[in-house]
Amino acid sequence: MTPSDQGDVDMDVDFAADRGNWTGKLDFLLSCIGYCVGLGNVWRFPYRAYTNGGGAFLVPYFLMLAICGIPLFFLELSLGQFSSLGPLAVWKISPLFKGAGAAMLLIVGLVAIYYNMIIAYVLFYLFASLTSTLPWEHCGNWWNTGRCLEHRGAKEGNGALPLNLTSTVSPSEEYWSRYVLHIQGSQGIGSPGEIRWNLCLCLLLAWVIVFLCILKGVKSSGKVVYFTATFPYLILLMLLVRGVTLPGAWKGIQFYLTPQFHHLLSSKVWIEAALQIFYSLGVGFGGLLTFASYNTFHQNIYRDTFIVTLGNAITSILAGFAIFSVLGYMSQELGVPVDQVAKAGPGLAFVVYPQAMTMLPLSPFWSFLFFFMLLTLGLDSQFAFLETIVTAVTDEFPYYLRPKKAVFSGLICVAMYLMGLILTTDGGMYWLVLLDDYSASFGLMVVVITTCLAVTRVYGIQRFCRDIHMMLGFKPGLYFRACWLFLSPATLLALLVYSIVKYQPSEYGSYRFPAWAELLGILMGLLSCLMIPAGMLVAVLREEGSLWERLQQASRPAMDWGPSLEENRTGMYVATLAGSQSPKPLMVHMRKYGGITSFENTAIEVDREIAEEEESMM
Repeated sequence: MTPSDQGDVDMDVDFAADRGNWTGKLDFLLSCIGYCVGLGNVWRFPYRAYTNGGGAFLVPYFLMLAICGIPLFFLELSLGQFSSLGPLAVWKISPLFKGAGAAMLLIVGLVAIYYNMIIAYVLFYLFASLTSTLPWEHCGNWWNTGRCLEHRGAKEGNGALPLNLTSTVSPSEEYWSRYVLHIQGSQGIGSPGEIRWNLCLCLLLAWVIVFLCILKGVKSSGKVVYFTATFPYLILLMLLVRGVTLPGAWKGIQFYLTPQFHHLLSSKVWIEAALQIFYSLGVGFGGLLTFASYNTFHQNIYRDTFIVTLGNAITSILAGFAIFSVLGYMSQELGVPVDQVAKAGPGLAFVVYPQAMTMLPLSPFWSFLFFFMLLTLGLDSQFAFLETIVTAVTDEFPYYLRPKKAVFSGLICVAMYLMGLILTTDGGMYWLVLLDDYSASFGLMVVVITTCLAVTRVYGIQRFCRDIHMMLGFKPGLYFRACWLFLSPATLLALLVYSIVKYQPSEYGSYRFPAWAELLGILMGLLSCLMIPAGMLVAVLREEGSLWERLQQASRPAMDWGPSLEENRTGMYVATLAGSQSPKPLMVHMRKYGGITSFENTAIEVDREIAEEEESMM
């Protein structure tokens, strides 16, 4: 090896090191767990389970996990780890589809804006719990109306409930709607009203926390997740033990898990299971791809895929026990059926569960634990959203932005905070619901379908499996190939068609959104879809020749596509990096590390396979 060759290798190593890597063995795994295990595991899965057949819902849930969740999860991790690139630059694999990466960024940006507002609500309740008496425990406050009734004390001497109970409102519901949101100050989405400065400050605090945790990229967020990804399990276990020891807890658990197998005959149940898997694992947002891009080339993501996906499913089920055990106790205390107290989404987190906390001894303590759990669950996902955006843009402009990554991250946080200020107004909840309903709906499904087809059909399933073989030492089996080629895209296409056919206008309580707001939401979803053909147009215009020649050239991998470090580039990837002069990167690796490892044996096997294929074609 010549001195100039050695210099080129050092340049590549320094460039990759400058991008950053995980500093600990568990950083990547815990970050993925924290990203996937989020608020939806607590406030969406339990409700979806009991409304779609109880225990019987687990049948389509795990089947959809196998067909759709695990394969797509592994595909996204493989793309990121093989290339060490973010959601935009990774489309060197096929520049024609770079618009899918831009669509990912738009979606994750919109989600990050409103997701941090939910974290701001959690912070608001967290601070409100630091008191001897929870402020939503009693009526008689300035925000309460004449309809407010403390349901816990609503029982008469014989245990029967007053006949007019249904026309009353709980203190926790009025605290949420009239004090926290102050929604009575807005006439609708078109007149948001004034900014709520307490919410504005909570949102600012949420963005400051996120910025400080991603300040040094994965080196800082990778350490924070050791706490934020594990501590929620401790709190969840405490809430679970406390819940199952309450009187009436079994009533709620029975309601949650009693199998109703006739529901399995309904297509809605299967669609709901697929939707829960799809959104819970966070496929298509770019977070998994981004995290994997900071791995070493031979990290065992095959093992990590099963740990994270199955761990996510088990966490959802355990969260259901913790939630419904308390709801069972609550229904017994109020003397009403469980289905009358069970809710999903913000209604569960900010109304029903806080009301249940007021019925327990040491209610501020349990309330603080619950909202601290929600805070840690939400922050992990928010780290991933911001890291995805920052990584994608810095990978596109590495020489300008990578040295100033902290400043760029700060600018992104400031911009998103300013865009999220409308969510802190009296009518902010209407905007949050609109963003939640449309930002990551059908557009996200189109992006994932496009990614799946581009990798398996355009780039080629054989070539993709060969890349994984080079990286992990084995090729994906028939199960993964069948899912990537047929089952996963078909399932996602069915989800897309179902979401369009069963389209329902957005609503919040009794409020129905006006037509212009619905149109705005639909355009929000369509914009991410339109980025894909727009990206194709740009890629085709950059090429030369006839239209068909341009399409062919734009769909081929870029010359520098492949592993980021030269010693990992074998076979077709030899000496394709810019500035590369060494024709034998394997020899570079041997000189640097000594000997031939099992992965080098794999590389030699891959080279031999490619040579045999080329000979057979001649």
